[in-house]
Amino acid sequence: MDIRQIVMVSELRDPIVQELSNLFEFEVAFNDPGVSHFGLENAVIPIGTDFLEVVSPVEDNTTAGRFLKKRKGDGGYMVIIQVDDFDLSKSLVKENGIGVVWETDLPEAKAVHLHPKEMGGAILSLDWMNPKESWKWAGPDWKNHIAGHIKAIDGVEIQSSDPEAMFKSWYKVLGDVSTDSENRSILLDNTWLRFVEDLDGRGAGVSAFSVKVDEPKATIDKARNLGFIYDGEIMIGGVKFYLV
Repeated sequence: MDIRQIVMVSELRDPIVQELSNLFEFEVAFNDPGVSHFGLENAVIPIGTDFLEVVSPVEDNTTAGRFLKKRKGDGGYMVIIQVDDFDLSKSLVKENGIGVVWETDLPEAKAVHLHPKEMGGAILSLDWMNPKESWKWAGPDWKNHIAGHIKAIDGVEIQSSDPEAMFKSWYKVLGDVSTDSENRSILLDNTWLRFVEDLDGRGAGVSAFSVKVDEPKATIDKARNLGFIYDGEIMIGGVKFYLV
């Protein structure tokens, strides 16, 4: 079980994708027409064999639009975790009484989106792929678009006014995973989730993505030259980027 895709939401998709590309030099692999079901447009970007998605509302009264209003601007939106046993994951969702806002069950991909009000912080999606190394949401030829300095997702930081409660809620749904209770962290196979205090007043939500890059220092220097450093951290689209 690991975080396979991280999702940002922005009022306008293309300017954020361009800023991210200016820094990390990656390529967009896919614009999924299926997200129009949610009133969105998107761009899916491979980072190694993981993925970064940027979504923007193109209709009124969307979940994404309400999220932008609630958090007063762009930010982190979803965490998509790839699971090995989809039936077990669904049973844990049911046992914990968590509502499902969207579900799909295909031979090559299964997924459930959990109700963000009940989970808190972000929309959590639990996804299963067949074969495991595939990723339906990135289009048919995403492997031909792997580029840039980011090599993998490392972790996700989520802020809350009650991070301890949120930590426990996510842990219960994810099941038999390791934790670092002192740091309110859930330790997956190769990635992590950490729950921290809301210090910027924007409310519950994804505060940072941690990503693995080839040369962290050179990337930080480039971010500084591009004007993406705020209070000592890389900040794009309302999200901090930690580099490892």
